[in-house]
Amino acid sequence: MAYWLVKTEPGSWSWDDQVKKGVEGWDGVRNHQAAKNLRAMKIGDKAFFYHSVNEKRIVGIVEVVREYYPDPTDEKGKFVQVDFETVKPLKTPVTLSDIKADPRFSDLALLKQSRLSVMPIDDASWAAICEMGGVDP
Repeated sequence: MAYWLVKTEPGSWSWDDQVKKGVEGWDGVRNHQAAKNLRAMKIGDKAFFYHSVNEKRIVGIVEVVREYYPDPTDEKGKFVQVDFETVKPLKTPVTLSDIKADPRFSDLALLKQSRLSVMPIDDASWAAICEMGGVDP
């Protein structure tokens, strides 16, 4: 199993939206590196659900329930999406400031490639962020 982080603007698609829907396609990704990461996802992989823009915090966990397929919002047919199922919220959201302040995360893509919307998370960082968020990894 691999771990990921997916970013969303809460005004467009929020954790509450994800919870209400249960399972939803992660569409609209138009960055080639982020799309490559979507293509690498497998059923059962988990991802942190990150609210970007003003909040800048991890608020929940989702799981891949359908591997990549064509993104219907892409008229040129170049990009893909995966389906995520809601798993659980973090008891305590983990902010970008919290992550920046912790030296364990100095190599995290979230800090090195801050504009990337879909990124891998290593096992140790996954466990540490889960602990910070008050949930079991």
